[in-house]
Formats: sequence, structure tokens, C-alpha cells
Amino acid sequence: MKKKDFHFPPLGEFRLIEKILARNTPLAETGPESRFWIPAGDDAAAFDGWLATKDISVENTHFRLDWSSPEQAVRKAVVSNVSDISAMGGAPRSALLGLCLNRNWSEDIQSRIADAFSEELAKRNITVLGGDTVAGDTGMFSVTLIGSAARVLRRRGAKPGDFVYLTGAIGRSRAGLWLLEHGKAEAFPELSGFHLSPEIHEGMGEWISRFGEARACIDVSDGLSSELHHLALSSGVRIEVEEEKIPVASGVGDFLKKEGFPAFDFVFNSGEEYQLLFTSPLSESIFCKMQNSFPITCIGTVSEGSGVLLRGRNGVTQNLEAKAWSHL
Repeated sequence: MKKKDFHFPPLGEFRLIEKILARNTPLAETGPESRFWIPAGDDAAAFDGWLATKDISVENTHFRLDWSSPEQAVRKAVVSNVSDISAMGGAPRSALLGLCLNRNWSEDIQSRIADAFSEELAKRNITVLGGDTVAGDTGMFSVTLIGSAARVLRRRGAKPGDFVYLTGAIGRSRAGLWLLEHGKAEAFPELSGFHLSPEIHEGMGEWISRFGEARACIDVSDGLSSELHHLALSSGVRIEVEEEKIPVASGVGDFLKKEGFPAFDFVFNSGEEYQLLFTSPLSESIFCKMQNSFPITCIGTVSEGSGVLLRGRNGVTQNLEAKAWSHL
């Protein structure tokens, strides 16, 4: 039987698998550019040059279908994994996919989820290698993503004298979540929309890695305050950042003013932002010339010592407490 003549049996699970594989990218018969092994402790681990990461997205914890569309929920699940590979300086190559479909979801929702995974993975040239599908009382997406990197980035590479950089701008995800929780999503759709389906510069990590002058890197998935501490602790250095230099995303300021909230918590403790935090000995002017229409902002410096210091807008410097986003 020719491959093009093959069809899955007319059973629900097989129809779902057929939808997911409908746009599947052919498996590239090429290995990683270099060989390295990295244990747990960074945004991804590595074996023989292959980067590996896993994120799980659970219904009513990471996504709610009364807030988002099935397509948005799937896109967010994929982006969270791609961001981990990007933070290691890599590009995604293949994936293992585990789906637990809520048995109360309609056939239409199940079909849209399968189509969304097919589309989101295909447009990133990510090959589905296999996985599993089940049904349960709660929906869940489990993605194991494999990537490769020409030069791997880790959390432990920061050195005294480095500058601290942040890609993009932050604050939208926490603000968007608050709006959704309080029934005000329509007041700032760009903020609630970002929380439901973040759009990020997914190739930035690979670009930074190939540029060759980044030393340490992490993605902002749990909050800027937490990620700064991860870099400082992993690298055995002190990091000092300036509050007035932190790039705040468009719309966040208006939201804070309208609701009467101080900016600090929504900027430093906003999880699921998926921007990159990295260090480099190069000055900001060089990155400004090299970047491809995507902002990279110098927010601080690295020195000898330990911990994270914050210089406030009033000029007073104090310890910055880590307040990680946590689902536990």
C-alpha cells in the first residue's frame, strides 16, 4: 500500500491523530551542530547536543475555555515550550505530544484543538514524533520539545562587568490575567489577549546565541524578580537593576492608572511574559545597531558578590525580593 493511500481507521482517537499529523513537517535527517550534555537546572536540559524541555498546560490552571478559544490555549502551550528552547540559544526541531481531552468537550472543540496543534507546530517546522491521546475529567496539553543550538546559552554564564539586558517589554500578562479575573478584559484587549495567547520574538534566543556575545540567559516565565535571582545564583554574581530602565509594555501604564495600582508588582512579578533576560559584555549601543526591529534594553549590571539589588526611581538601592509565579 502506498503511503498516500493510507487512512486511519474511522475511530475518534485515530481521527484526532490524523488531524494533528495533517500538516506534519518531514523529519530532517540532520544532527545537532555541536555535542553537549546539560543536566536539569536551566530552561532546558541537553543530551548529545539535543535540547529537551517539557511544559504542561492544564485546564482551569493555565487556560480556561470560557476565557480563551481552543486555538489560543494551544498557541500558549506551544509558545511556553518554544520560549524555553529559545532561552538556551536554540531553535525547536521536533516534539512529543500528550493530549488529555476533557470528555465533556464537544467534538468541535476537540477537533479545533487537534487542528490548532497541527497548525502551530507546522508553521514552526516542528516535526511531531509521536505521543498519546486520552480522555479525562480535565483537559491537559503536555509538550516535550526537542531543539538544537549552534552555541548553547545557560543561566550560569554571567560575569562581573557584564550588562543585563531584557528583550521586549513586560507587564502585560499579569495585567491581562487581572482583567480576565475581574470581568474587564474588554477594557484593555491587548493586555488580556497577550495573557491568553502571547506573541513573542521566538527566534531571538537563536539570534543572540549566533551573535556570540551573550553569556547567560533565561526566559521570563515566572516573573522578572525571580529570573534575576536565578541568573545571579546560578552565576555566583550580584546583579543590580534600575527600576526606571525596565521597559513596560504598551497599555500597562494606562491600566495601572485606571485601576489605581502601583506599577512594581505588575512589572517585576508578572509571569508568562516569555521575554529573554540575558547578560553580555557588549554595550547597549551595539545591540541597538544589530537587532532586527525588536527592542533590547539594558536594565542593569553584573558585579562581584551575590543577590539582586534594585535602584528605585527615588535613587535608593535595596534588595529585590524574588516572588516567583507558582501554580502549586
